[in-house]
Amino acid sequence: MDEVSRYAVGIDVGTENTRAVVASVSKDGKLAVVGFNEVKNAGMRKGVVANLSGPSESVDRMLGEVERMCGFNIHSAFVSINGAQILTTRTQGMIAVGALDHEINPDDLNRVEEMATSGRIPANREILGIIPLEYMLDEQGGIKNPIGMTGSRLEMRASVISSLTPNCDNLRRAMEGAKVNVEGLAPSVVAAAKAVLTEKQMENGVAVIDLGAATTSVAIYEEGDLQYVGVIPAGSNNVTNDLAIMLEIDTEIAEEIKKRYVSGSFSSEKDVVVKVGREEMTFERARVDDVVKARLEEIFDKVKKEIKRAEYEKRLPEGIVMVGGGAKMKDIDVFAKQALEASVKIGVPKGLDGVASSIERPEYAAAVGLMLISSEGEQKAGSVAFKKRANASGKGEGLLGKILGKFKL
Repeated sequence: MDEVSRYAVGIDVGTENTRAVVASVSKDGKLAVVGFNEVKNAGMRKGVVANLSGPSESVDRMLGEVERMCGFNIHSAFVSINGAQILTTRTQGMIAVGALDHEINPDDLNRVEEMATSGRIPANREILGIIPLEYMLDEQGGIKNPIGMTGSRLEMRASVISSLTPNCDNLRRAMEGAKVNVEGLAPSVVAAAKAVLTEKQMENGVAVIDLGAATTSVAIYEEGDLQYVGVIPAGSNNVTNDLAIMLEIDTEIAEEIKKRYVSGSFSSEKDVVVKVGREEMTFERARVDDVVKARLEEIFDKVKKEIKRAEYEKRLPEGIVMVGGGAKMKDIDVFAKQALEASVKIGVPKGLDGVASSIERPEYAAAVGLMLISSEGEQKAGSVAFKKRANASGKGEGLLGKILGKFKL
């Protein structure tokens, strides 16, 4: 057996649930899942921290079980960030690099990156990642990696993923409350894409939909790069709440109906029957279906508008991959296919060793992706604690852009 040199940890902080995945990383880079856990979360509202103590306590409780499972103390992790405040901004920049025979180096890329973002991202927003879409060297375009090439003028077109700075800071503080150092922050849907997409899908054109409890996130890939990220402040909990209101029942009963009886194909005509203690409650199937269909139509209409806003309507040869807890809803892919007019399938993490079979589920996609990101980053020699990727001010320094190879996952 290869000697384990370090561990990689991903923590997906959701509104309803928090999940963690831990993998051992051998010296030759092989991964084996050695721990995972899921607990109910609190103190979050639509993907944003509303009460620091809630997620702190949830993460602390969750990691206690994970540490007993894998046998080591967790000090740091890559963490997901969510919420409708996450935005994608297209930008460009240009610098003079020297004489015609100047060889492009990493410092030149950093300079053009700064030029492309300087003054274009509001001061109250933190850059999570910079995705170079194209480099141009002395007006020669279509360059993906100009390192080693020669020229005197370097230009870059890029997408910048950002979030409100207070939301980033509050999430870090919540993790500090659980004694977890945040290596970096990644949008949950981007992390999920890391776990479920193939290079072919990302090259040809594909969208990932992360249907969570309180948010639905969309990420679009083409030519190997992340092109767009958007977050909708609505999720599967909205279906539960609508059922509770319209059927005049508790949310616990509504959740049971959603899990046991709701189907995205709306093909059953049998009445919905649930037992509450000794009492049996019966609901007309048509009434339940009407409530669910109305909410799902609203959510997927907004998803369709996000895809259209990104200018990728009818431009996704590889279709759509759905992840997240909401993707467990029966036949949700059938409904999504009709609503979005594209091929749809459910994505699950694959290709990992260890106890990975236990987490080959759509709701674990983001946590697995975060762990994969962590495994690829820089670490302290001989230690399970990873270096924090931030500058002196504590703000991310193009975090995802650097760690994910400019989002080329």
